[in-house]
Amino acid sequence: MMKTKAGEQSEKKLRWWELSLLGVAGTIGTGFFLGSSIAIDMAGPSVLLAFALAAVGTYFVFEALAKMTIADPQKGSFRSYAKNAYGRWAGFSSGWVYWLSEMLIMGSQMTALSIFTRFWFPNIPLWVFACVYAALGILVILVGTKSFDRVENLLAVLKIAAILMFIILAALALFGILGEGTANVTTPRTYGSIFPNGITGLLPAFIYGFYGFAGIEIMGLLAVRLKNMKDAPKSGKVMLFVLAIIYIASVGLALLMVSWNDFTIEQSPFVTALNAFNIPYVNHFFNGVFIIAGFSTMVASLFAVIRILVTLAEDHDAPTVFSKRVGKSIALPAIGLTAAGMVVSIILAIVIPGRLYEYVTTAAGIMLLYNWLFILGSFGRLLDLTTKDKIKQMLGFILVLLGVIGTVFHTTSRPGFFISLAFIVVVAIVTLIMRHFWKKSQDDQPPDQPSLFSKVK
Repeated sequence: MMKTKAGEQSEKKLRWWELSLLGVAGTIGTGFFLGSSIAIDMAGPSVLLAFALAAVGTYFVFEALAKMTIADPQKGSFRSYAKNAYGRWAGFSSGWVYWLSEMLIMGSQMTALSIFTRFWFPNIPLWVFACVYAALGILVILVGTKSFDRVENLLAVLKIAAILMFIILAALALFGILGEGTANVTTPRTYGSIFPNGITGLLPAFIYGFYGFAGIEIMGLLAVRLKNMKDAPKSGKVMLFVLAIIYIASVGLALLMVSWNDFTIEQSPFVTALNAFNIPYVNHFFNGVFIIAGFSTMVASLFAVIRILVTLAEDHDAPTVFSKRVGKSIALPAIGLTAAGMVVSIILAIVIPGRLYEYVTTAAGIMLLYNWLFILGSFGRLLDLTTKDKIKQMLGFILVLLGVIGTVFHTTSRPGFFISLAFIVVVAIVTLIMRHFWKKSQDDQPPDQPSLFSKVK
């Protein structure tokens, strides 16, 4: 069992529904509100299938993580289980891949937040807004876990309310009660209308389906605070079920309001759909929603990368200074390094040409799924699985791999796939170099059984 430090003992215990809310806060972001338009462009109406299958795959991954948390709560969550299952190299690479990918994604989040804010203040430079949001995010973390919980719970409710508001407005518009739209879109019924770009259109949309549910790593890190650890699977099940329903309902209504090929990747599908019916103030309303969603997921990512960095330092996989705390619980050195990383990420986001940076952040998103594969593999090695568990594990592997491999089927995501491979190769090289400096203690050695699916003795 995990040894709890004094600073962590003061963290407020969570009920299962509070963990579900925090999961929502760390999940619904610009990746759904904006990324869904790219998925529609790729897959057409079959994008609904991509979201449904992504929800199923995500649940298999989270259930595996939750069951490992019940059996052995670890504040390092997925990276600790990877280390226990495969050896120190796995914990090292898993932690640093996650930290690096989140820092890159955070740069695009802050840039997006700045662009949305400049919609109202067009004369202020992007970097000013980016720095303001970075400072606000760090402030929420510095204030402590109670502030983090309150802010994230509030923003989670606001984001769900915004999607429900779209569903209500869309339904009213389709029934002719609201707006002035004249669109006459038939419901797709044939294979060609449901899969306008075929299976090769559906496969690259998978990654955007997974983006819509990415955030289970944060739930895993927070699950150690549950009052009843056995409620962890229920928290994830409720969170993912709610998100799947509102995601599919909202995107489905948007596709009924506007023909799929009328959507543009430069604009949220919800804005496009409501604009088609001349519903007033749509741009201003959703601009505020995007800011709330982006800031919420950014703060949740900040919490996660700081905690991962602290656990890396405690395991001597990062300089030990990053494990030190000021007062009871503020890991100031880890926060400082993360803040420096955010500054670098902001500079890269502004300086690097937009298309290239888009490829880099897409690659970072793909790298998050690298840890999902580790979670599924660790699940089979650390616990005794039932036949049902093994089936879920295998299906989870297949769906996550489809999300990764599917990116090679479209020009928008293909460069990100190859860049993600390059990042993983760099981390692998660093890991190999580090193995020469690690002492030959038992926890540095790989497990006796090399198979991905075999159980650790």
